[in-house]
Amino acid sequence: MAAPVDSAGPANSVDSVDSFDTGRRPATPPVPWVAMYHSVGDCSDDPYRITVTPERLEGQLAWLRRRGLRGVSVAGLLAARARGGGGHLVGLTFDDGYADFVTDALPLLRRWDCGATLFVLPGRLCGDNAWDPLGPRKPLLTADGIRYAAAEGVEIGSHGLTHIDLTRADDLVLTTEVSESRERLAELTGTRVDGFCYPYGAVDSRAVRAVRESGYAYACAIDPGPLTGPHALPRVHIGQNDTAWRLRLKYRLHRLRRRPVEGL
Repeated sequence: MAAPVDSAGPANSVDSVDSFDTGRRPATPPVPWVAMYHSVGDCSDDPYRITVTPERLEGQLAWLRRRGLRGVSVAGLLAARARGGGGHLVGLTFDDGYADFVTDALPLLRRWDCGATLFVLPGRLCGDNAWDPLGPRKPLLTADGIRYAAAEGVEIGSHGLTHIDLTRADDLVLTTEVSESRERLAELTGTRVDGFCYPYGAVDSRAVRAVRESGYAYACAIDPGPLTGPHALPRVHIGQNDTAWRLRLKYRLHRLRRRPVEGL
């Protein structure tokens, strides 16, 4: 896009900024607003449009903060909404667990006082995005990298073991991808794993049931339609082309189009 994302210095306190467009704190949207990111780095070779540059990410975080919004983990967002608040919070999610999350995304999240949820693949530690046949190979985090992110306050969630379409998996594979990935991550990080993210955003009632029965508190999809609920939360893809006006449009459309989530 020709117009760059506008930027500004960090807000002193998100609670001191009450404006979005009208000068008042935005009302709680009908469903949680959850942004979906993937890789942060060089996007010159990016056939799937899953990469944003650090400069673009910083502009997007600045856009949130200037409007009295703050990026947090999905767990943090849902907890705030359960208390009757959270209208000024936006969930930030990063799928796949790319190594560039630690080197390029995390410093910016710190700078803008934002939290995030990182969905990783414990069956592909030290591997790469082999499931993307057209894209360049990008390294994934090691076990130490995931532990480092967790120690920095990032919520670690499961993206399955190996990044397969769960709607096409047989019962054994589905259970393994969902349950074993949770167990491995809990052992790796030493903390309970509450969040799941469906690879490719592919979800059906069978996958939702498997995730719920495995003990996850919530799960993220993309556009789950009638399956929308705590274990199939919709998300908004955020990419390199999302400048200020596109972010504003996506925020408004999300509030208008998404189905309410019972209990949230």
